Amino acid sequence: MKAVKVVLAILIILLLVAGGGAYYVWNGLQPAKASDTPVKFTIEPGMGTSKIAEVLYKNGLVKNDMIFKGYLKWKREGSHFQAGVYEAKPGTPLDELIAKLNKGDVVKEEMVRITIPEGYTVDQIAKKVSEATGAPADVFLKLANHPGDQAVAAFKDIPQNGKLKHEAEGYLFPDTYDFKKGTSDAEMFHRMMEQMQGKLDGIPDLQEKLRDRGITLHEMLTIASLVEREVVVDKERPLVAGVIYNRLDKNMKLEIDATVQYALAEPKERLLYKDLKVESPYNTYLHEGLPPGPICSPSMASIEAALNPEASDYLYYVTKKDGSHEHLFAKTYQEHLKNIEKSKKAAK
Repeated sequence: MKAVKVVLAILIILLLVAGGGAYYVWNGLQPAKASDTPVKFTIEPGMGTSKIAEVLYKNGLVKNDMIFKGYLKWKREGSHFQAGVYEAKPGTPLDELIAKLNKGDVVKEEMVRITIPEGYTVDQIAKKVSEATGAPADVFLKLANHPGDQAVAAFKDIPQNGKLKHEAEGYLFPDTYDFKKGTSDAEMFHRMMEQMQGKLDGIPDLQEKLRDRGITLHEMLTIASLVEREVVVDKERPLVAGVIYNRLDKNMKLEIDATVQYALAEPKERLLYKDLKVESPYNTYLHEGLPPGPICSPSMASIEAALNPEASDYLYYVTKKDGSHEHLFAKTYQEHLKNIEKSKKAAK
């Protein structure tokens, strides 16, 4: 009888130990104490399950790192965990944590978004970048004046005559860019140049079209920039491009107001006659032919217009003053004068 009691006592002790162990394991597999504040943790490349379990434990995401490691082994998990910076709230179920690590559901990096509107100049782009990054605009302008190893293939043909206001003018594509926070001005500048290169590379038979028109890529971008600053209504872009070519063919001065605005230290809402006499290689009221280079970043619509101008006999155009942003076109100067009067009357 005494022996039976001893055996029963041993069995009870074993059951209690087993129960305690089972409870210990069960408790260790429960979510950690919940919190609404997410924590970030990093899984380094090549990190094993033991180290990963330790990282999760130290960040309060699992109750017991050894039990979690055993759970991973039992479920045959851990071999596909992806490295990166993660974020999770304490209290997240273990299977959710495992799924997150398997998917590589990492924290999205903090980004800086910069939108460069079509027709922006390098000065305006530099200001936009400065506002987004906090760096002085001069940092970006120095790159625009001397791109160096940040330049792309399209840039190799620019004239080295010392007349360009900014060497990279016209070579930074207007678009919306997302940069990682902390990206340098040089990297942003190069990305904008690469975007322009990519757009140019995507134009079918570009070099053949340039040869057919007898112009260089630099001259084409210059014409595209003039169209960009002169035209608002898309359907008129090829027609205005055609007028520019017509005037160039007849050795007429282009007399484009946008080139004078570019030549001024500060753009004006309305040009005065004295402004048309400002001495600058960009002033197409004083100098024949194209200005030394682009006066802004042209859109693809303006680039296409410069490559495929609409044929006409027009030599002049004037903006309608009726709010439509369209133009009146003329073949002769007399017709042009009449259009000017029509425009003035429409404004009254």
